[in-house]
Amino acid sequence: MAASEGVPEIRDRLGYRVKCKLLGRPLVTQELARETLSNPLALGVLASDCISSTAYGTEEILLILVPVVGVAAFTLLLPVTGAILLVLLFLTLSYRDVVSVYTRAGGSYVVARENFGPRVAQIAAVALLIDYIVTVAVQTAAGTDALISLAHLTGDGYTGLDHLKLPLTVGVVVLLMYGNLRGIREAGRAFAAPAYLFMVAVALILLAGLTRALNGGFPQADVHASGAVPLGTPGHGWLYGASLFMVLRAFANGGSSLTGLEAISNGISAFRKPQGRNARRTLTTMSCVLGVMVLGVSTLAHFTHAIPYTDGNPTVIAQEAHLVFGDSWLGTAGLVYVQLATALILYTGANTPFTGFPFLASFVAEDRFLPRRLTRRGHRLAFSNGIISLTVAALALVIVTRGSVDKLVALYAIGVFTGFTMAASGMTAHYWRRPGEAHRHWKTGVNLVAAVVSALVVLIFAVTKFTEGAWLVVVVFPIGVWALIRINRQYREEEEALGNVPAVTTEEPHWRRHHVHILVDVLDLATVKALRYAHELRPDEVRALHFVIDAERARILAAKWDATPGTTVPLELVDCPDRRLRHAVATHVARATADGSTALTLLVPRRTYAPPLGRLLHPDRGDEMAKTLEHFADVAVTVLPFDVTRAVQRSRARDTG
Repeated sequence: MAASEGVPEIRDRLGYRVKCKLLGRPLVTQELARETLSNPLALGVLASDCISSTAYGTEEILLILVPVVGVAAFTLLLPVTGAILLVLLFLTLSYRDVVSVYTRAGGSYVVARENFGPRVAQIAAVALLIDYIVTVAVQTAAGTDALISLAHLTGDGYTGLDHLKLPLTVGVVVLLMYGNLRGIREAGRAFAAPAYLFMVAVALILLAGLTRALNGGFPQADVHASGAVPLGTPGHGWLYGASLFMVLRAFANGGSSLTGLEAISNGISAFRKPQGRNARRTLTTMSCVLGVMVLGVSTLAHFTHAIPYTDGNPTVIAQEAHLVFGDSWLGTAGLVYVQLATALILYTGANTPFTGFPFLASFVAEDRFLPRRLTRRGHRLAFSNGIISLTVAALALVIVTRGSVDKLVALYAIGVFTGFTMAASGMTAHYWRRPGEAHRHWKTGVNLVAAVVSALVVLIFAVTKFTEGAWLVVVVFPIGVWALIRINRQYREEEEALGNVPAVTTEEPHWRRHHVHILVDVLDLATVKALRYAHELRPDEVRALHFVIDAERARILAAKWDATPGTTVPLELVDCPDRRLRHAVATHVARATADGSTALTLLVPRRTYAPPLGRLLHPDRGDEMAKTLEHFADVAVTVLPFDVTRAVQRSRARDTG
């Protein structure tokens, strides 16, 4: 950084220079422009997380049913899918109300806060934060599955690429973090394209499947292939022998198809005005597209018997594409396109939380339920702390689950559907309190049904998937809510304590004497600077103190002090036999101010060194000493910095000159 006239040059720290190299130049606040989106662009940008779940929703249903009832699972698949689409209908109607009434980003958190108060809203906050974390893990793992499935189906049998799944998934998460720290804007055409590419891909699969059906029927997958999920034996009882418990598990798993439905309500501020109407239209379009795609993929699975594999590869949707496109070069090209489009939208869907999580965390932090540092924008105007926190949590999930989509889904829907429950419940309360609202009874009823259904899904998931990982969310959820409320209480208590300013602060000080004591470790330029500063304060008394921890070192220091000309302040040696420096200083300060009429300023020379080696070689006790003495009312601790690195450079310049 160049020095201005009369201002010394301030050299940027190494960490800052590295940050500039990695992330680019810092952006100033004036560059924080908001780009509004047209409805088609908003659909592409905000729908990625939602419609990308089509890639694994059907497969998650089959993973539960196939090991129980075998090929009968493909018959049960459509009724379970129909139940999920019914839930989609009620949630869509509910969220149409959400985006019409609440046009500020925040979704279910804002709805819950406005209708139930900030404390209850923390349930929605924890649900959404968990949802964002798991979304990154699920979407990146599923995207990697899409790529590996392509290698499986286009190669000669098993390709042995499964060992690359974890490192590739981790690499994608880190890459997304890096891109967002650089300030990637979600509102761009580049982020809308994958959604439309994937829609076209699924449309091609469905058209090819329809053509196959009209020309003689569907080819079927080998349900006994090596690596496929082992088949159960269908019975003759209720639903081919599948118990109600298993059907509920399959329904809960398939509920993952609806994740991301809340994305439009969370990003409503990005729409053009009128925001409510445009968001409502886009939400309806997104839900219709999602419904058609989920039903289409499940229908193809019903006819082709595309079966899940134990290691997740090849995926059900990849098998469907392979079967309906065929083995010709054109079919292979179609398969490659579908899998690349699938991987792209899944990875793009994983990018959505990198915008949503930091913004939500900043909202919650503004309400003082999370640390306030989450409200600060970083080097490139992104909420860097939120992005890094999201990345760390998502990477931990990916590594612990080894990137298994099935294991991650167990953590997924509880957070998602809890958010749905809070949003629908909030809208129910909203309309219940407004007796004059048009269509009040209809809207109250729809939102109440959506809330009850979402709550039932949460309950089903918590019970049926408890031993498969859902227990973690069940345990973390109340702890998370308690932690947020505890943080808020701490902030409120601090604000109350600091805001209680007594009238005596405007009175004259009661001190009659002002003493300045200097902590001396060695006699050097930093100590000399402290001595000069002490005299400039014009106190009643100046004392130089050395607390003796090493007797021989203290003796040498005292001899040097006496032999150095110009040291008009005598050095006092204070015994510290137990080597508890902070305790000894606190005892000395207490005695010096015991009369109640003496003010004491304690000067602590701080020698600063170039990091990182300087910090490793030289401990810094200035802030530590200030913290030790902060409860003494009549004591002020002043830390005087002295740049040792600059002194070394000046010394070298004199030697070379």
